[in-house]
Amino acid sequence: MQKLLIEFTKSRSRQTNDNALVESKNGSVIRKLFGYTHIPQRWAPLINQFNHDTLFQYINFHRPCFFPKTIIDSKGKDKKLYPYDCMMTPYDKFKSIENAKSYLKPGITFEVLDKMAVSQTDDQAAEQLQKERCKLFKTINERDLKSG
Repeated sequence: MQKLLIEFTKSRSRQTNDNALVESKNGSVIRKLFGYTHIPQRWAPLINQFNHDTLFQYINFHRPCFFPKTIIDSKGKDKKLYPYDCMMTPYDKFKSIENAKSYLKPGITFEVLDKMAVSQTDDQAAEQLQKERCKLFKTINERDLKSG
């Protein structure tokens, strides 16, 4: 492994190269929405379109998440707490970051994003997500039956 310059790493908490956050999102969001069964690759463009048009807007603007508050205990170790006052949407959390405007892409403003955020209520966004999800799986199942 040293000849090939391969480095072995193990998953560790609060390390930048670890996938814990991504994996937890897969479990809590993606798997609940798409299920655990294999979806063939030929459906990837449809799923990507659904993600871009519907899922990402729901998650970013309407689905609240807990964000940790880190405290240091008496032994000097970091302890993560998840109080209700730290519960907000990812968009609200982004807006709360100091100098958040500097992280926006050129041509995107908070005014544009705010309009997207308030264009639907949380319940309306959840309803639309479920309708679009049903439509997506109906399309996939109908095409699978025709081709299979």
